[in-house]
Amino acid sequence: MRPRIARERNDAAEPRVAKILELVASSRYSIHDLSRCQASEEGEYYRLNMPFELGLDFGCRRFGRGRLARKVILVLEEERFRYQAAISDLAGSDIEAHHGDHAVAVRKVRNWLAGIGGFERIGAARVLADYEDFQRWYLDRQRADGFSDDDITDYSTAELPCHSNMAASRERRSTAQDSPVPTGVPSGAGRRYNRRTTRSSQPRAT
Repeated sequence: MRPRIARERNDAAEPRVAKILELVASSRYSIHDLSRCQASEEGEYYRLNMPFELGLDFGCRRFGRGRLARKVILVLEEERFRYQAAISDLAGSDIEAHHGDHAVAVRKVRNWLAGIGGFERIGAARVLADYEDFQRWYLDRQRADGFSDDDITDYSTAELPCHSNMAASRERRSTAQDSPVPTGVPSGAGRRYNRRTTRSSQPRAT
């Protein structure tokens, strides 16, 4: 799978909605998080970007043909029924609540993909651990390439998927070279065990 976001290319001459429509039409799987739509202070406007994009996706599935009619959509919210106050038309839809916890959000996405089928069945805890590994790898790589901390913080969104793919390829090569799982380590945990123990023997600069 290849993650897609509207900011994967930065062309001010291309309207944002045109990018979103292209992503909707070219993606079979879509995830929409409505939890950041609510105004955070009095007088602030209610943000409608995510509900608008969700509507485009529903329309694509409803009126599209072929693979578009087979699109699969996941809708997330902070609280399960809070959306009904603003988008009551979604009543009856299966909405997953993450309660503002990113770990729960990862678990909800993982379970959704497992229900679809055809994906590697790994636990949410491993997904989170792999992401932490990626963050460390990405930080070290950027610093080695001459990026300051300010440069890294102000990274281009388009670069992140590219580096993620590089890290995934590196991980696959590393997995192929892993040693057998030691006694007492659960089946399937060899990669995590080997990487963790190897890293623990290497002091890290802070």
